[in-house]
Amino acid sequence: MAIIVTLDDMLHARRMTLTELSEQIGITLANLSILKTGKARAVRFSTLEAICEALQCQPGDLLAFARASEEREVA
Repeated sequence: MAIIVTLDDMLHARRMTLTELSEQIGITLANLSILKTGKARAVRFSTLEAICEALQCQPGDLLAFARASEEREVA
């Protein structure tokens, strides 16, 4: 089971770079990159809130749940 992070898709839809988002919300580019690539082990609600506010989206727009079998199909 896995949580899929769709931050890259949301950035593309909003025509925003990761660097622009980083500067706007005050989170380091390195930390956002870890989140974007799905390597983050946790995310603070305050970070999620800042991202959602900047991208004008809901947390569910950034995160999705996939069972192990579905995850292999996505990859």
